[in-house]
Amino acid sequence: MKFILDNWMMIVVALSAGGMLLWPMISGGGPGALTAEGAVQLINREKAVVIDVCESAEYAAGHVVGAKNIPLSQLEGKLANTVKNKALPVILVCQSGARSSRAVHIAKKLGYENAHSLSGGLGAWRSANLPVEKA
Repeated sequence: MKFILDNWMMIVVALSAGGMLLWPMISGGGPGALTAEGAVQLINREKAVVIDVCESAEYAAGHVVGAKNIPLSQLEGKLANTVKNKALPVILVCQSGARSSRAVHIAKKLGYENAHSLSGGLGAWRSANLPVEKA
C-alpha cells in the first residue's frame, strides 16, 4: 500500500498510456484498419474491392463510389461469390467503422488475408471530401 501511495502519479501515467494504446482497438481503428487516404491508395494501386456491410437502406442513402453491398449478416455466405480472387485487397466499409471491424474478422476467417476496415467508416470518407454516391 505504501508503494501505491508513494508512486500514485507514475501509476496514473502508466494506466493512461495503456488506455491510449488500447483506444484504437476500442474505437474501430484496430488491426486491419485503413484511413480514407490509405483506402484510396489501395483502390488505385492494387485494385482493391470495396464492400459496404451496411443494411440496404443505409447503402441506398450513400456509399463509397463503386462499393458493392453485402449486409454484415449475409457476409459469410455472399463474400466468396462477390470477390472470387482472395488475393485482392478487400476494403470493408460501414457507417462508423464498428461493423466493418467485425467484418474483417469474418473475411479473414474465409481466407481473405488482405481484408481491411475503413477506420471511421463512411463518416471519415465524407470528412476527407471523397466521392459518395446514392443508389
